[in-house]
Amino acid sequence: MKTSARNQFSGEVTEVKHGAVNDEVTLRTPDGLEIVAIITHGSAESLGLAAGKQAFALVKASSVIVMVDVATHQVSARNCIEGTVTAVTKGAVNSEVTIRAGSAQIAAIITNDSVERLGLANGNTATAVFKASSVIIGVDQ
Repeated sequence: MKTSARNQFSGEVTEVKHGAVNDEVTLRTPDGLEIVAIITHGSAESLGLAAGKQAFALVKASSVIVMVDVATHQVSARNCIEGTVTAVTKGAVNSEVTIRAGSAQIAAIITNDSVERLGLANGNTATAVFKASSVIIGVDQ
């Protein structure tokens, strides 16, 4: 699969909580990483989402927030994935930060000021944070 979304996770749907308008979908990757998505009920139905179905999740790098102190703070975002910074690529204004969590690599686009303020560098621990509503779910046809 080729998309412009930098963050792609394949796995199995483990749970779908149905609502009148939106459904909450939990996807587990083969190495146990859980991604939670909020999608419309109609989309969940049209994709045939149910526990056991294979699916994938996409998250744009610009939707990922990087934290270094998530253990001492509570956040409302459902997806908080701790890992190790493996790359920081600085541009004129923004940087791309790559965090490895198990076999997954998560890319985030944040400002250079944020990279400096957080002290992000290769080998540091950091957490990728993104809202469930920022996750796009898809299935193969």
